[in-house]
Amino acid sequence: MKKYLPILAIIFAALLWSLDGFLRQELYSVSSFLIVTIEHVIGALVFLPFLLRGKHEISQMNQRSWSSIFWISVFGGLLGLFFNTKALSYINYIDLSVVVLLQKFQPLFAISLAAVVLKERITKRFLILAAMALIGGYFVTFGLNPIGNNDKTLIAALLALLAAFCWGSSTVLGKHALKTLSFPVVTALRLSVTAIIGLVVLVAIRGYSDTPTITFSQWKILFLIVFTTGSVALFIYYYGLKHVKASHSTIYELFWPLSAVAIDWLVRGRVLSPMQFVGGAILIIAIVLLTREQRKSNGNANK
Repeated sequence: MKKYLPILAIIFAALLWSLDGFLRQELYSVSSFLIVTIEHVIGALVFLPFLLRGKHEISQMNQRSWSSIFWISVFGGLLGLFFNTKALSYINYIDLSVVVLLQKFQPLFAISLAAVVLKERITKRFLILAAMALIGGYFVTFGLNPIGNNDKTLIAALLALLAAFCWGSSTVLGKHALKTLSFPVVTALRLSVTAIIGLVVLVAIRGYSDTPTITFSQWKILFLIVFTTGSVALFIYYYGLKHVKASHSTIYELFWPLSAVAIDWLVRGRVLSPMQFVGGAILIIAIVLLTREQRKSNGNANK
């Protein structure tokens, strides 16, 4: 049973993320950047004991480890959550299911980034599967409607794709950080670095002025996010990622879009159109095959 715990941890974190989108849509009237900064400040304070306990690990970090932490803090924490929260704020123009399904472009961005940065070879099969994923993503977002029919839907979809890029790249670098650091320390560092950067930017742009407008109900949702779908889910996810290959985790994370579609239907009665369901199936199949292709390529490269 113990060997399955990391897998179950990733699946459980994915299920929590399904609820995350539902909760964030209740904060659509608040500045997305302010939401992201506040939740990371709260999360950093909650996980401060792990940061203090991991002082020895942190002191042994090299430049590459710090670069990985900085990347996952800025892209995985700050920008990824900002783009995702902003996309979810378009609640009148795009369904939660669509935003979450578009997050499955993460492996596509991760592999493409590896090709650019690490000069890894792009195969013809990869290009076919990438095209397949893009077609699926289009139908998930727009169904049979032309792309220009709703500018707001297009903006929300692009924001969701930007979040997918940020999180896709952060999964790879998060796995690198976990090679030398324990998962509690990685969690605490990511939350702390993101909180510090967020506060600096917030002060620079004077974005804190909207804080008094946050209602008591919205504060409750913010704390609920931190202790369930936000910082705590991140802690659980990093535990799983520590013991599971990054390429494998992508498959287990498919519980995220599948459960999100179910929640959107059960809670809000929003059901994807038949063409959107077809697009979602095409997208998920393409990503699963893409991940398997990458795993085989890595296996052959290591022989």
